Amino acid sequence: MARLVGTDIPNQKRLEASLRYIYGVGPTFAKRILVTSAMDGNTRVSELTEADLAKIRNAIAELKIPVEGELRRVVGQNIRRLQEIKSYRGDRHKRGLPVRGQRTRTNARIRKGKKKTVGGIKKKSAAKT
Repeated sequence: MARLVGTDIPNQKRLEASLRYIYGVGPTFAKRILVTSAMDGNTRVSELTEADLAKIRNAIAELKIPVEGELRRVVGQNIRRLQEIKSYRGDRHKRGLPVRGQRTRTNARIRKGKKKTVGGIKKKSAAKT
């Protein structure tokens, strides 16, 4: 596997698809990186030389795209800032609940985790005599 910006990208896939394995690089940025480095997106990663990989690294640096560790740090700082100013969104992050207004009465299982049943004691109906 080739290694770019601290991430292993798969050898058997096309270069354009493999670049998306880097955190922060989606379809648009992948195409922009290929245009900047003058590479063909249809070539397989296994066919690339070390010089080609260096071109791609330079293109990422030239475009000043925050990727991998740098981007994760920026996102983490933004969340921490929201929590420190005690905003509603920061509170939702802290509690592990959906942040963008989704309903939580049902659904939201990805954020809330496995369902926890809250035990309730059934009230006895009026005494029958």
